[in-house]
Amino acid sequence: MNLLFRYLLLTVVLLLAMTDVHAQKTNVSGTVTDAVTKEPLPFSAVVFVGTKSGSQTDLDGKYNIETYYSSDSLRVIILGYVTQTKKIKQGTTTVVNFEMVPAVNETVEVTIRPDEGPNPAIALIKNVIRNKKINNREKLDAYEYEAYNKVEFDLNNITEKFQNRKILKPFDFVFEGVDTTQEKPYLPVFMTESLSDFYFKRNPKLSKEVVKATKVSGVENESINQFLGDMYQNINVYDNELVIFSKSFTSPISAYCLGFYDYDLIDSAWIDNKWCYKLQFFPRRKAELLFFGEMWVNDSTYAVKSIEATIAEGANINWIKNFQVKQEYNEVEKEVWMLTKDELLVDFNVTNKKMGVYGRKTSTYKNFIINKERPEDYYKGVTDIVVKEDASDHDDAYWDSARHIALSDKEERIYHMVDTLKKLPQFVTVSNILNLVVNGYKVIGNFEIGPYYTLYSFNPIEGNRFRFGGRTSNEFSKKVMLEGYAAYGLRDERFKYGGGATWVLNKNPRMAMNVFAKRDMEQLGQGTGAFRQDNVLSSLFRRNPANKLTDVTELSGYIEKEWLYGLSNRAIFKHRVLKPAGSNYKYVRFKPELNVQQQISYLITTEVGLYTRFAYKEKFVYGEFERISLGTVYPTLEFQFDYGMPDVLGAQFEYQKAVARISDKLRFGPFGYARVSAEAGKIFGNLPYPLLMMHQGNETFFYDEASYNTMNYFEFVSDEWVSLWASYHAEGLILNKIPLMRRLKWREVVSGKAVVGGYDLKNDAILSRDFNYDGKPDIYTLSKPYVEAAIGVENIFKVLRIDMLWRLTYLDHPDIVKYGIRAKLQFDF
Repeated sequence: MNLLFRYLLLTVVLLLAMTDVHAQKTNVSGTVTDAVTKEPLPFSAVVFVGTKSGSQTDLDGKYNIETYYSSDSLRVIILGYVTQTKKIKQGTTTVVNFEMVPAVNETVEVTIRPDEGPNPAIALIKNVIRNKKINNREKLDAYEYEAYNKVEFDLNNITEKFQNRKILKPFDFVFEGVDTTQEKPYLPVFMTESLSDFYFKRNPKLSKEVVKATKVSGVENESINQFLGDMYQNINVYDNELVIFSKSFTSPISAYCLGFYDYDLIDSAWIDNKWCYKLQFFPRRKAELLFFGEMWVNDSTYAVKSIEATIAEGANINWIKNFQVKQEYNEVEKEVWMLTKDELLVDFNVTNKKMGVYGRKTSTYKNFIINKERPEDYYKGVTDIVVKEDASDHDDAYWDSARHIALSDKEERIYHMVDTLKKLPQFVTVSNILNLVVNGYKVIGNFEIGPYYTLYSFNPIEGNRFRFGGRTSNEFSKKVMLEGYAAYGLRDERFKYGGGATWVLNKNPRMAMNVFAKRDMEQLGQGTGAFRQDNVLSSLFRRNPANKLTDVTELSGYIEKEWLYGLSNRAIFKHRVLKPAGSNYKYVRFKPELNVQQQISYLITTEVGLYTRFAYKEKFVYGEFERISLGTVYPTLEFQFDYGMPDVLGAQFEYQKAVARISDKLRFGPFGYARVSAEAGKIFGNLPYPLLMMHQGNETFFYDEASYNTMNYFEFVSDEWVSLWASYHAEGLILNKIPLMRRLKWREVVSGKAVVGGYDLKNDAILSRDFNYDGKPDIYTLSKPYVEAAIGVENIFKVLRIDMLWRLTYLDHPDIVKYGIRAKLQFDF
């Protein structure tokens, strides 16, 4: 219990230490006079206690100090007078006058003591931490600068054996650029450049970047242009945690760095007319997400002058063999330190002996404007990154004058080489194969055939099922995508089909329309994160047969509009006809007055809905028709309201449904992160159970984060409900401490899910939940919470997660699993 208490206490302390506090200037002025004669005392030393900030009085005894580097005490020292100290309020403008008392036969006592222990580096790093909020650029009310970014990707470990392969003969001209001067021979194959203006305002906290020029070697994509800017690629060493490839690395100058790093003071020198100390830092323990390297620190402001850091050997991160960062800071105005050069090198590699990729980024910053605020309206817009329409249209003469750093001859050749490479048929073939593996589609001119994993599947109702589908490619259109498929089951001897169209009117801010029609089998109550029903893996790895499928005929459409940065709506129309499939599953209605059950052939609904999503400052990677969220550091809010319209297209029911959801990813620095989600829903109006909330079950052996993995399909139904899901990912917090486990880089994960709901028994009058005709409902209601928990290990072989599951309630239900093991493939750094 004491150990647990200490962990909780330490967590609280770390969270408090991570609280963002902004520094403000302290402005103190006044007069120093003789207390007896009232005459001014020139050349008096006026200093902030514990700092190197201060001033000297003029001939009239007046002083004025304006500084970020203040303390809460101001002291006056002058020979022949008693030293005097007064308290002040930091971050304000204050007048403080001193009347100095003459000293009488004063003797000065001098005490010499060691500087905070045997290691002077600890005293220095404590001062760096103490002055972090002062030296961090986010203390400023506003700032602007011009940023130049250059990103290059190189293939590394390029051996002569690889170059001499017959299949690569058409690419001989490419290998002329191989550089063998470094540890791994590498071949530059891709390069991009951008020039942008960045704007920041502290209160309220707003930022904006205008990308005014981009140059990309052979790739034309608006998302790439956005990612070339400064906002996506900036590491601020003054942050407590540096998020790199979604992992939180503890900064060597974080508020709690002394618990994770050791330091040595190894040198001192003048750098740019500033006296600086050189610190070496290295991890206290192995396998943690830390750095080793060196930094130069200015002796008077304790600002970082420069830093070179490399990911510590054995750090628990995948696919990254090396990561180096070099940063240079300069005092662009008095007491204002800004990053002026930033270099990153990433070595992506599966093993040291296989070919990998270098990612290089060089950024430089100049033309700083400090504390000149722009109006809030300047920052308004759907996105905080604006790419100018002519950003890609600038010629070589423009770039020659605009670049902060001139390109080398080798870099100049990259543009020509990649553009030539894209025209080779062999290169197109390789690209298509990679697209097939990643996206599931084979590109053939104007069309894409797939997805390949749905070509064959099987279930007890359809038997062996064969499916063929496709969609138009980007060569056909970058605005309109047509798609369709046909499937046939050998047992039910029926064709299934579907087809539709998507029209993207605008990519950013997004506006799109979609219409789709289908007749196919569907598993009601399947989670959104599960493998689709016609995926062959769903057929092979399941614990119960798929014998409760529904024959669904559907016509649907939506219009999606993104209004503001992170705020979007989707207006939805949906018409559905549901029929039970298979001989063991029927729709029946019980008539108590006749004591008989009436079979119902189908259910028909027509509904309109409005879906709203708000994810503040959410980032996306854009394709032509789809986009992938990179997440946001803020909670995501979702709300959907649907209205069932009776008698429209034969609809049989009138109802209203409202669902609200909030989800978030909470980072705990070196202690990992948690994902949490809460949902509440209510359906107004009596409906048959297939139209209510069929809680998401999972009858496969794959772990689904969006489902209850020990719950069966069709096990629970509700017309009002509240659910809570949470998972904690420790990122190797415990396993990294065990020597035999450390090399495996396994990571701990704990999760829990709960749902409670209500059910109006009047719904049973519409459709009975007893479809086995045994007098007992086959679908249960949630009279008490359903709860399940799991503990597991992720990052097994870098791609596998395995969870041990426990079902904690409703253990008396038939055909359930009380516990089990589930697996999930996931690719993560």
